[in-house]
Amino acid sequence: MKYRLLAGGSVLVLTAALSACSSSSGSDSGNGDGRTTVDVWLMRDSVSAQFQKEFTADFEKRHPSIDVKIQIQEWDGIGQKITAALASNDAPDVIEAGNTQVAQFAESGGLLDLSDRKAELNGEDWLSGLAEPGSYEGKQYGIPYYAANRVVIYRTDLFEKAGVDAAEIKTREQWTDATKELNKGGTQGIYLPGQMWYALAGFIWDEGGDLAAESGGEWSGALDTPEALRGMEFYEQLQALGKGPKDSDEDDPPQAEVMAQGKVAQVISTPGGAKVIEENNPELKGKLAFFPIPGKTADTPGAVFTGGSDLVVPAAAAHPDEAVTFIKELTGDTWQKKLAVAMSYVPNRTTLASAVADDPGAAAMAVGAANGHATPNTPGWAAVEAENPIKDYMTAVLTGGDPAKEAAKASQDITRAMNTGS
Repeated sequence: MKYRLLAGGSVLVLTAALSACSSSSGSDSGNGDGRTTVDVWLMRDSVSAQFQKEFTADFEKRHPSIDVKIQIQEWDGIGQKITAALASNDAPDVIEAGNTQVAQFAESGGLLDLSDRKAELNGEDWLSGLAEPGSYEGKQYGIPYYAANRVVIYRTDLFEKAGVDAAEIKTREQWTDATKELNKGGTQGIYLPGQMWYALAGFIWDEGGDLAAESGGEWSGALDTPEALRGMEFYEQLQALGKGPKDSDEDDPPQAEVMAQGKVAQVISTPGGAKVIEENNPELKGKLAFFPIPGKTADTPGAVFTGGSDLVVPAAAAHPDEAVTFIKELTGDTWQKKLAVAMSYVPNRTTLASAVADDPGAAAMAVGAANGHATPNTPGWAAVEAENPIKDYMTAVLTGGDPAKEAAKASQDITRAMNTGS
């Protein structure tokens, strides 16, 4: 699941967002009947209308002194809107934020420190890819809500035709060998565009590297380390087994549309991509399945970027205790399991992975989520994603550039962006 950090913004944009949150959150101290209204912002598609209705009814029944008012927000422009809300005196009580956004909001001082609530919120087994970016300077601001990560979507009929058993693909070597077998008769063994940097990040993490590293309070790009270079080397090998463009990402052209044309055996995607493929080519319905991205060894799945959301409480929230009560229910066992089934998400805790055992896509995600990672946990990462020298680096290598030289240049660009954009 792809979330973009939104930095900056003009005064006019900020003022408009502030006006919007002032007119919509409607926080109050009560309803005159002893009940308190908890205002909540959840993002589009994080819950279905039916799930929201059932959760709200159950919550209000279990907590008769609290009313819940949920407002669904759009991802487009949400960074500025949350920033404005946190700076106002009229913030909602609970906000859903992309997991990589939390550090940016925490740095501003606009979030409530929830470190002392970790135990009651089951913090001992949170997914690290949600919990780590939910913390900032040793304090926990974001409470893991749900996760999503990439898996391999594959054509069962093409695998069968090539004599490849997906269940036996557990390592990188087995994966590339199988892809070579699939890469025959006009079929692309895999469609992998040259700038899918989230996939590259996973291969780098597998090698023990990272996108950036911190030393003495300063961040620096780390694409030029031996570990990161090995990750890029594997990406180059895998990308060469298909005809993906070397100078664009998975959205240009949309890889689901490419696979829907019928000549691609595999793509790397969140499981929801399978539905888009089927919508573009109904003949493929029932012919798509999933497996976790393989790791270097059979006993550990490939590392993946854990996208998803955390729940935060603004420092200016009118009802912080009731907000935590809301979060405790929504992230507790009962509703995490129901959310995972309803929305095909990975639950926020490793101990709840069995909840999606009967959903093939979500089950494959849950396996990968056990080796989930996050982007560097610093507000400055927003500037890196906005500029994204990683994509330019990948294209340069894939089109013949010297990997070490190109990695050094990209690392310098990352260093500059991280230390000027924070």
